[in-house]
Amino acid sequence: MATYDNKKIPDSPTLILRESASAYQYHQALQKVRTGEMIRLRPGIFASTETLAATMIDINQVVPKGVLCMYSAWFHHNLTTQIPSAYNIAIERKRKVVLSSPISVELYYWSEKLFEFGIEQTNIEGHSVHITDIERSVCDAIKYRNKIGLDLSSEIFRSYLQRPDKKISKLLETAKKLRVEKTVKSYLEVIL
Repeated sequence: MATYDNKKIPDSPTLILRESASAYQYHQALQKVRTGEMIRLRPGIFASTETLAATMIDINQVVPKGVLCMYSAWFHHNLTTQIPSAYNIAIERKRKVVLSSPISVELYYWSEKLFEFGIEQTNIEGHSVHITDIERSVCDAIKYRNKIGLDLSSEIFRSYLQRPDKKISKLLETAKKLRVEKTVKSYLEVIL
């Protein structure tokens, strides 16, 4: 017969139960999953349904060492009005991640070289996340313009140019690393 500590699970948006958690806390979390109050993200990691309704969750719990990119980054940087249909997360190409989460996640597999620049750590709704910086996000839009559509890539580029904090020199430096410098320069010539 199992004995339980009578410790309640903390009221937290994301709950991590590891070996240190009591059996009673784990049982409570599973009970909340059955009633629909919580959702099991991964083994030992649960999230409240209110957290999932919010615009950001702790993506490091869902995809460790992941970087928010593409549509998610464009939306966060206010470069587009298009709301992402899933969390767009980049991971290193050699990594394998199993997504057993009910959260919609689109993975992008980047080479190790692409992880060496253009990534910053920021705080979004109380969660510390890695995200592509604004110049990297704009260059990604140019690089993948044929996949995302020319209208979206030009919207992102125009939104960036209207910002008071734009850094054209950093944009060109990032474009060179992503091998889209020529395209970015032609966009600049047309728009400016």
